[in-house]
Amino acid sequence: MHQAPTLDERITARVRATDWQQWRSKVISTGGCAHPIHLSGRWNVTHNTTGATLAERSGHILIPCGTRRAALCQPCADRYAADAFHLVRAGLTGDTSKDIPATVTERPRVFATLTAPSFGAVHTARPARSGKTLRCSCGGFHHPDDPRLGTAVDPAAYDYEAAVLWNNHAGKLWHRFTIALRRKLATNAGIPVSRFGEHARLSYAKVAEYQRRGLVHFHAVIRLDGPNGPTDPAPAWASADLLTTAIHAAAASVRVETCRPCGRVLPLVWGAQLDTRTIQAASAGDFEDGDGLISEARLAGYIAKYATKSTGATDTVDRQIHSELAIANLTGISPHHRRMIETAWELGGHQVYDGLNLRRWAHMLGFRGHFLTKSRRYSTTFKEIRGTQRHYRRTEALTQLGVTEDQVTVVNHWNFLAVGHRTDAERELAAGIAERIKTNRQTHRKEQGHGQAVER
Repeated sequence: MHQAPTLDERITARVRATDWQQWRSKVISTGGCAHPIHLSGRWNVTHNTTGATLAERSGHILIPCGTRRAALCQPCADRYAADAFHLVRAGLTGDTSKDIPATVTERPRVFATLTAPSFGAVHTARPARSGKTLRCSCGGFHHPDDPRLGTAVDPAAYDYEAAVLWNNHAGKLWHRFTIALRRKLATNAGIPVSRFGEHARLSYAKVAEYQRRGLVHFHAVIRLDGPNGPTDPAPAWASADLLTTAIHAAAASVRVETCRPCGRVLPLVWGAQLDTRTIQAASAGDFEDGDGLISEARLAGYIAKYATKSTGATDTVDRQIHSELAIANLTGISPHHRRMIETAWELGGHQVYDGLNLRRWAHMLGFRGHFLTKSRRYSTTFKEIRGTQRHYRRTEALTQLGVTEDQVTVVNHWNFLAVGHRTDAERELAAGIAERIKTNRQTHRKEQGHGQAVER
């Protein structure tokens, strides 16, 4: 009887194929992307004066999938995290190339974490001051890796409807919070709320992260500038203490109202757990302490890491769900997270929730917001960062041809073919290439004396 080749044999056959070096080069160009996009077409560079073709390329190429989620593609998530790191750091330390002065380090700045309220008791493993683990409300003790952590102690008593609806409205709750924060700052400074913009500007960058219980919380860098943004010094009355006080007051004051399927009003508010830390300048070192302080260097790395995380339930919920059958066939998730997905799907079928897209976001446990957002004047943008990267690569290619951008016409014409590697052997080989690229990058960073907060 003919026996199918093993994975190792299939990998060996792929490496020995005549197109191996060509395929390997394409995968390296994507950084080892796990789900590359296949394109066919052409690229050519024509001299504007002579009409001569200086360079030409046609055929099949691979480009990265570009996902931010590490559970789907680690290489692309690393790239996203690096861009997120630069975006956040620019607003913390300045970036003269983006007209963000280094004097932003002198502004009042606070790192705030806003959480969801309780919708029922969940299994916990909170440490006591002595270092021992406190008893859970279930009456037992849990190891930090216990899969029950974050799941409902009593599923029948847990308010899954409210939890899913809170996730779905979390972005709106944040918007209300920023409005309230400006009002609290104006009131504390003794100026009319309507004239706040004449005295100061509130700038922020925030990232959403899932807690183990399946609810999002927001980590935010909040900065207080002068009226024109980062180029203006903050007003004399501004301070980190005043900003911290206003953050707590604003978070406690806002609410968003929705309704349950029966029509009863459901008020949505922030949880009582609100953490605020004053951000210290880079000169203070890389640290965080128990006195409410955190350094710029550590903070930018945190934000970048949070931005690539998944729901915390399982890798499978990183993909959109299209039917009840798909939910039933999900594997590797806890009953608690499955119940949240089921609740989001069920609520999405009610006419009262038209427009909330609950079924579309069931795999995200109802959350429909962006994972990393910022105010307009906080710092640079992903578009600008990636535009700079593309400009660098384009300039590098033209320099090798001995021309400048104004001397040539560059034509790109590519058509979509497919997504992903064709076989399991190619997936394994791509994963190995990605790991070697990452290891080499880490080694280079160590040799250059840089930290490893974010891999690029």
